[in-house]
Amino acid sequence: MTLAVCPVATVMAPAERVWALLCAPETYGEWWDARTESVTPPGPATPGQVIRASAAGLGKRWPVTIRVEGVDEQQYTLDLHTRMPLGIALRNHLVVQPLDAETSRLTFG
Repeated sequence: MTLAVCPVATVMAPAERVWALLCAPETYGEWWDARTESVTPPGPATPGQVIRASAAGLGKRWPVTIRVEGVDEQQYTLDLHTRMPLGIALRNHLVVQPLDAETSRLTFG
């Protein structure tokens, strides 16, 4: 079964700042609901990079593996392939769009 969703949020921060957070996988644990275990190779998001994390649920920790598939710094787009337990796999296309000097739109589809 396939399900497609595309959440959109207005962020009270400049697009450059939002983009900087998305391109720093070692800091994901500060804002997502998971614990970042490793980033290989370390450093800014780059195609081929693998992020291993774990998320808590039902009294145990569950593995999450994310592979960076694409980074477009000019268009502020990030493509990820996320694998979770129970055969759940996601293709994430994140887009940051500046709305003005202090506000941006983040699309997570």
